[in-house]
Amino acid sequence: MQRFTKIVAAGILTTSMSVMAGFADTVRIAFVDPLSGPFATTGTNGLAEYEFAAEELVNKKGGVLGGKQFEIVAFDNKMSGKESLIQVQVAIDQGIKFIAQGNSSGIAHAITDAVNKHNRRNPDNRVLFLNYSAVDPALTNEKCNFWHFRFDANADIKMDALTDVMAQNSDLKKVYLIGQDYSFGKAVADAAVRDLTAKRPDVEIVGNELHPIGKVKDFTPYARKIIASGADAMITGNWGADMVGLGKAVIEAGFTGPIYTYYAASNGITRTFGEAGKGSIYLVAEGLQNPPVSERMSTYVDAFNAKYPDHDISQARITNVVEMLAKAIDEAGSDTDVVAIANALEGMTHDSIWGGKVFMRPQDHQAIQNVHVGVHTDEDMRHPLDNSTFGILGTNTVEMAGAESETTCKMDRP
Repeated sequence: MQRFTKIVAAGILTTSMSVMAGFADTVRIAFVDPLSGPFATTGTNGLAEYEFAAEELVNKKGGVLGGKQFEIVAFDNKMSGKESLIQVQVAIDQGIKFIAQGNSSGIAHAITDAVNKHNRRNPDNRVLFLNYSAVDPALTNEKCNFWHFRFDANADIKMDALTDVMAQNSDLKKVYLIGQDYSFGKAVADAAVRDLTAKRPDVEIVGNELHPIGKVKDFTPYARKIIASGADAMITGNWGADMVGLGKAVIEAGFTGPIYTYYAASNGITRTFGEAGKGSIYLVAEGLQNPPVSERMSTYVDAFNAKYPDHDISQARITNVVEMLAKAIDEAGSDTDVVAIANALEGMTHDSIWGGKVFMRPQDHQAIQNVHVGVHTDEDMRHPLDNSTFGILGTNTVEMAGAESETTCKMDRP
């Protein structure tokens, strides 16, 4: 028995050493987002985008630090703040240095607090939080910290671009605001009220409503209220299943006015709107595929769609996360010196595959980039979405949107 135990122990030690050696050859990024539940479609789509970007933009080009490969490690947070913190800790315990999350600003708040606290307590085992989609402005203002980087334009920057387009619509008289009841939904509503008041004081806001996130099974009562309000346009920051449900209900209720959105594309949303949404669904985003900005971009999109026919590139900034992290690691000369990597990311300028440049603003770690407004249509579609003939066609561009925006960030640095 004693000999058997020693052999097993030796086997475990050998296996552990082999596993650690394997890890030493890779740079692991923890993907912490919903892979089950009502928002699983959004999460699994994002995971596919990360895996493809890592392989195509880093690994096939020789990796980092002379050959290390990027590896995306998936953790299902079930759209729960508590579960997210558990999964982040599991990732840290596995020695992963980079935490990627984006779906839900509420969860992002929990993660950025946890990472900040962990790094203070564990200066020899620090990690970075790569926020690719959580856009509550507070995360790069009063809640900013050195370990958090946001690669998406925040809600204020996006609303500024969206209301520029709305302000040009002379038919606009009454607007209804509706969103998910958490930090992001509230940020969208606040920004809409502020910007519309400044740009179109003649427009009346006839509704400003929040609903439980991920829990509404039937949006028909909300759609009826929107119709009854007399609104000739609506604004929503809804995403995932909540965008599908709201959009379907509003269209079926007979609403024909423009719907201004943050995330009304892909993940079943484009297919749901179809012909009924043509010319009336508007979306603000940092990377649109139509019209293509380059053959390189189109080749990348076509290759992704060939590998993942049931997914779309719906979160274009993921390519910027992957490429900028790779550059920062090479510049730092290390994939474990988190401070050096963060310093390399600060102030970095990157040529995006989606056209234009991305600048990581050092004072608050907010990415500054071109922001576009597009319309749902089946015309001039080089890259349709949702295995349909429809997609988003860019109509307006704000170059380096938010470059002059103020920040209240007072960042403590190591």
